[in-house]
Amino acid sequence: MNDRKQRRRRRSSNGFVDILNGLLSLLVLGLLVAGGVAIYGATHFYGDGPLTADTTFRVEAGSGLTSIAPRLEEQGLISNQYIFQIGSRVSELSGAIKQGDFQIPAGASMVDILTELTTGNPIRYAVVIPEGWTSWEAIQRLNDDSNIVGEITSLPAEGSILPGSYDYVPGDTRQSVLDKMQSAMTTELAAVWEGRAADLPIDTPEQLLVLASIVEKETGVASERPEVAAVFVNRLREGMRLQSDPTIIYGITKGQSTLGRGLRRSEIDAQTPYNTYQIDGLPPTPIANPGIDALKAVANPDTHDYLYFVAKGASPSEGHVFAETYAEHQKNVAQYRRITAEAAQAEKDAEATRQELEAEQAGAAPAPQ
Repeated sequence: MNDRKQRRRRRSSNGFVDILNGLLSLLVLGLLVAGGVAIYGATHFYGDGPLTADTTFRVEAGSGLTSIAPRLEEQGLISNQYIFQIGSRVSELSGAIKQGDFQIPAGASMVDILTELTTGNPIRYAVVIPEGWTSWEAIQRLNDDSNIVGEITSLPAEGSILPGSYDYVPGDTRQSVLDKMQSAMTTELAAVWEGRAADLPIDTPEQLLVLASIVEKETGVASERPEVAAVFVNRLREGMRLQSDPTIIYGITKGQSTLGRGLRRSEIDAQTPYNTYQIDGLPPTPIANPGIDALKAVANPDTHDYLYFVAKGASPSEGHVFAETYAEHQKNVAQYRRITAEAAQAEKDAEATRQELEAEQAGAAPAPQ
């Protein structure tokens, strides 16, 4: 009897040990498999990636880890989207993915790509609006940029855009970029108006903006702006008409094209709101979008008694010559006409020489067979 009980105890004990050994074996096997998977995943996450050439990868607005991982695999930047997602979550960087275009080098590992998308700087994109452009020209540039989306539903007011460079992220709307431009002008105009000279013959920031746009269109030489601005300020003080050709041109084109020729006598004589040869004071709106320097030039113009100016020569880069009296101005105008006439004659002579040489070459060339 006692022997049978002892045998039962031994069998029971052996069965428990067998079960325990089996569980331990499964646990070890599971650990080995898990370790192998972990090593496999780590090798792919930290090892060189499949990308064979540098490329650009775009992260759209609102994109997250689960949406970009499949695209990374589809575009050949990573070998396995699931390893990328798991590795990203383990690294605790997945919650800070930025929007924009990123430069990814050839062979970049998954962790390299993740680091670039979370801590790197997106490729810089910008819209540049030159000083003196009209609002119509600015909108054309916005519309031509394929990296931004949406439509501008109405043409912004002339003078409401501050020229400059405006960064954006691909996928931003054209309206949002325009809003930045207009907000910048509002801010800058207020600051310039606050720091203006006390005795200006203009009463509002809007008038300052109008006059600054005229100064901007009258000279492309930055150093001349305060001097040109002072001429117009002096004229306003004296009750003289501004007599600015760019205002007439704007009245004809509305800023949506270039005139491409000189003004006609009939256009100078025409009674229009923008013809400052015919109206007193300022035109009703700006004729362009002036830059900061033009705004500051009008707010704090030079101190002099000049009432007239004319171009020094045929090139706008040569600037202008100034005069206090009409008689002196007439002499300057006569000099300008002589210079431009000589330049025109020189161009005619050069063209005639070119034609003579071309004719000689054509005569010397063998006849076609």
